[in-house]
Amino acid sequence: MGGICTALAVIFMFGASFVPGIELTLFLISSLFTAVMVLEAGAAGGLSVFGAASLLGLILVPNKLALIPYIFCFGYYAVLKFYIEKIKSGVLQMTLKVIYFAAVLFVGLFFFKSVFTSGIHAPDWPVGGLFAAGLVMLVLYDYILTFLINWYRRRFKGSPENLKLYRD
Repeated sequence: MGGICTALAVIFMFGASFVPGIELTLFLISSLFTAVMVLEAGAAGGLSVFGAASLLGLILVPNKLALIPYIFCFGYYAVLKFYIEKIKSGVLQMTLKVIYFAAVLFVGLFFFKSVFTSGIHAPDWPVGGLFAAGLVMLVLYDYILTFLINWYRRRFKGSPENLKLYRD
């Protein structure tokens, strides 16, 4: 099961590297395979799929820069989600997820600005707007990932129980 999940994650990462416009959707789908392994084999299985898919992606995908979102945000998020959602308080769960998303966005935005536009004098970007939009999108990503995990559990695991975004 781990090999299949790894291969599918790499296929979707490969697609995300050259199909314009739907990169984030393909990264969401590729991160679903890590979540499947978390359900099937625990956090260690999810981390092994993430690690193997990241290494194979770096070897096989021609556009290495396109892998940055998977490696630094989407790939291991299912494992992080697994641990965060063990906390009983839904408010604390969402707070931790937003803190995680904010940290990833902060590092990503300022890394991108310092590395790729350091020699260019450009007007300041509306960083607050980008930050707010990014947080909304990443919270939406969490909701969609929860929906897909529930679908997998109902369809393949025979579990009528739903994972809930909030547990309060």
